[in-house]
Amino acid sequence: MLDRIKAKKLGQVFLVNRNIAEAEAEHAHGKSILEIGPGHAMLTTELCKRAKSVIAVEKDPSIYRELKSTMNYPNLMLINADFLDFAKDEASSHKIDMLIANVPYGLSSKVIEWLADTGSEAVLCLQKEFVERMLSSEGTREYSNLSVMSALSFSITEIMNVDRGNFSPVPKVDSEIIYLKPKSKRPKKDELKVISILMQHKKRTLRKALIDCRAFFSSTKGEMSKLSDTLGMGERRIFTMSPAELLSLAGRILSLQKE
Repeated sequence: MLDRIKAKKLGQVFLVNRNIAEAEAEHAHGKSILEIGPGHAMLTTELCKRAKSVIAVEKDPSIYRELKSTMNYPNLMLINADFLDFAKDEASSHKIDMLIANVPYGLSSKVIEWLADTGSEAVLCLQKEFVERMLSSEGTREYSNLSVMSALSFSITEIMNVDRGNFSPVPKVDSEIIYLKPKSKRPKKDELKVISILMQHKKRTLRKALIDCRAFFSSTKGEMSKLSDTLGMGERRIFTMSPAELLSLAGRILSLQKE
């Protein structure tokens, strides 16, 4: 019962199917691996059998103490920390080849942002609906800033679906394992920020979206309207633009803003 309460509080569920853990860990051979939320070590154990080294970051102090007393692999480093704090302050000091993790649902977006920022390779088990949003195309209802950032930052391969019954406590949703390979040329932070701002108004035309975003650009309504005319796409709705179009648009906006 206590495990269930903690899992719910941290947005974490624990993998109970070793076959799935083995399938994820097959990508770890000879590599330095980072894992988020090892929980009861189903995946961690399989990673340690294959990887050169494993850094497992566990937020829950009681689970961390349990792992410290039971996991005796010489290639394992356990860290008791919030992953977001670790990623911000410590991750860069460790040699990491790949992130392999059953990601707590509440961390999914932040983990993808961190991977996009660092250009890191990953095998992740994520909520299936979240993966569907990552893979959504322009013009669809699910198309979002996540879709655009994912398409611009990674080549994504779907590996396998994971039924909710493979976790405890059983979540309300199914999951999916995907492989993320960072693209050699990824968007800059300022370009992603402009795209993110525009996608907050994705149902509006570019002209209206720019006017709505004028405070972000420190500009007036008239200046944004003029910028829209210069771009020549004023009547296009944001959600109909492909990731490549949005990246090009963001670059042009930033360039024109500097003039």
